[in-house]
Amino acid sequence: MKNKVKFSREHIAYLKKQRQKKIIIAVSRWLVLVLLLGLWELCAYLEWADPYITSSPSRVWQTIVDLNKGNTLFYHIGITLMETVAGFLIAVALGYIIAVALWSSEALRKITEPYIVVLNSLPKIALGPLIIIWIGIGYDAIIFMTVIVSIIVCIMNMLAGFISVDKTKMLLMKSMGAGKITTLRKLIIPSSLPALISTLKVAVGLAWIGSIMGEYVASEAGLGYLINYGRQVMNLNLVMSATFILCVLAGGMYAIVALIEKIVVKQN
Repeated sequence: MKNKVKFSREHIAYLKKQRQKKIIIAVSRWLVLVLLLGLWELCAYLEWADPYITSSPSRVWQTIVDLNKGNTLFYHIGITLMETVAGFLIAVALGYIIAVALWSSEALRKITEPYIVVLNSLPKIALGPLIIIWIGIGYDAIIFMTVIVSIIVCIMNMLAGFISVDKTKMLLMKSMGAGKITTLRKLIIPSSLPALISTLKVAVGLAWIGSIMGEYVASEAGLGYLINYGRQVMNLNLVMSATFILCVLAGGMYAIVALIEKIVVKQN
């Protein structure tokens, strides 16, 4: 029979207090959301703000229902989700590989550093017309836009994670005759897991920015297309509905990354 772990009353009281604190925080988050939505609906109903300009939760919901009835809602969601996830995965993978290459060669890192800084500060929307000329209008152009928006930050974050690994451990690996590949596999990659998780969290937001930005410029479908179309015809209900769906999807994608973080932390 396994021995049961016994905790002191003080420890049990502490754990109970922590659970209560988590419940209060979770409930408070939902209450804040309900309060904001209720206030928004009230302002529109009493016309404290023009509902034509601000829309309202009830109008947003009705617009979503109408899109679903027209069999276009999940079509647009699917396209934007596909573009975002594809661009996210490509940017993270390429960013990781390039960061490894820059870590392995100090000379290459110093040569490319000013170019990386310039590319990071470049407004990516300015590349929109060039992307249309080079790639055309469609999924490829939007995925490419998503990648270029995200990849530089992925490179910089991962490279910073590699370089920040404990120098004492690096010297120990070198004194034991470990080469770069062994050091990378045994020390750098495991030690830089927090940097990878941080990169994933940042890349999630950038990937959504990139895909919506791409759909503004070169798309005939997707949530960004709906927002742009709604803006052109002054249908603010459509704009707010597509924006609300984007918030839900982005929050869900971030929650997946947060779940991955919890799994990684438990395993380590």
